[in-house]
Amino acid sequence: MSLTLTVPPRLEADRRAGLPVAIIGAGPVGLAAAAHLIERGLPVVVFEAGDTAGAAVRAWGHTRLFSPWRYVVDAAARRLLEAEGWTAPDAEGLPTGDELVDGYLEPLARTAALASVIRYGTRVEAVARQGMDRTRSVGRAATPFVLRLRTAEQTTDATARAVIDTSGTTSSPRSLLSSGLAHDDLGDRVTTALPDVRGRDRDRFAGRRVLVVGAGHSAANTLIALAALAEEDPATRVSWAVRNDGTARLAADAADDLAARGRLGGAAHRLVADGRVEQLVLFEIDDVRVVDDGVRVTGRRSGEPFALEVDVIVNATGFRPDLTMLREIRVGLDEIVEAPRALAPLIDPNLHSCGSVPPHGVAELTHPEPDFFLAGMKSYGRAPTFLLLTGYEQVRSIAAEIAGDRVAARQVDLVLPETGVCTTDAGSCCA
Repeated sequence: MSLTLTVPPRLEADRRAGLPVAIIGAGPVGLAAAAHLIERGLPVVVFEAGDTAGAAVRAWGHTRLFSPWRYVVDAAARRLLEAEGWTAPDAEGLPTGDELVDGYLEPLARTAALASVIRYGTRVEAVARQGMDRTRSVGRAATPFVLRLRTAEQTTDATARAVIDTSGTTSSPRSLLSSGLAHDDLGDRVTTALPDVRGRDRDRFAGRRVLVVGAGHSAANTLIALAALAEEDPATRVSWAVRNDGTARLAADAADDLAARGRLGGAAHRLVADGRVEQLVLFEIDDVRVVDDGVRVTGRRSGEPFALEVDVIVNATGFRPDLTMLREIRVGLDEIVEAPRALAPLIDPNLHSCGSVPPHGVAELTHPEPDFFLAGMKSYGRAPTFLLLTGYEQVRSIAAEIAGDRVAARQVDLVLPETGVCTTDAGSCCA
């Protein structure tokens, strides 16, 4: 006689029931994510390292956006605001970063729906699954996320049913070196992109030899400000280093649906033509070192050794995502762009040329880790073409997915203002 034991299948209970969705960052995209989730009746908690909403935006608050108000206000956020009597600014006006925070982000953060769910002064240092490192698989999808939080007083953990990382990239600029390798610490002799040249940072630049490194819109904004400063203090000298033989995203007189963006290229090139800015094309920087009271920059121009000395460098080379906090999360990133693998071909500057970024949402943002998402600028990795409209549609789609509305999550509708700045050599198109 044989005996057969029948063991019922083990059912993994979903321990995430009732937990909130954790959003990292209270910037424009993070608050939009919270607004969409709240509209769908889902509990939310927002962790913000700064003391206010939009703290990262404040760093470049003096800079005027090239997107008008109608492109920088999220639809769900607008509904929350208007329910409390908010009046939208002129749709065609171009806000500064400070005006974006004062007129939109801070009022949004003070709404009844959001005020109680944002935890300021709270930095997320790590994300994992509760009781699981990245190697464990059994029951993983039903296990809560755990976020390691640091405040000025203590370090604690919090649990969540899903995580949306909208922490951005502005805290991790790319290297000045063309190789991407790290260089010596230059202290206050280097600034990140978009310093307040004619305001709070004026003393760092007036009467100094300044080198701006980078070929994008941040570089153009800084060059325009430096040229104006040089009019006030003629001892100020400005050089502009770019790796390529030209500036694809800053073509002169570009046809652009965003007129202010199109004008940046023409303005920067006129400064070069007028001799107010010295442009150093085909300059591949190999090393930067502090010497005496300045910085010695060495490398190659058109393959030949080249060096110059300056007082201060503006690093406008772009940003890259800081992935340190995600070591225990199964994140699927493209090897080149460091964006989600399905999204990367749509935004890779080596491939993406004329036209707009195609509509994309949760299908392109999904990772091997269930219910974990990168959104906003961080989702673009090292690609330079992010616009707030893109991030708002991303989080609308993600919120629908988390709420179980898979149809709405995949009905993605994104129409971006197009640009005439394209090139087949660098494959660059700022959509």
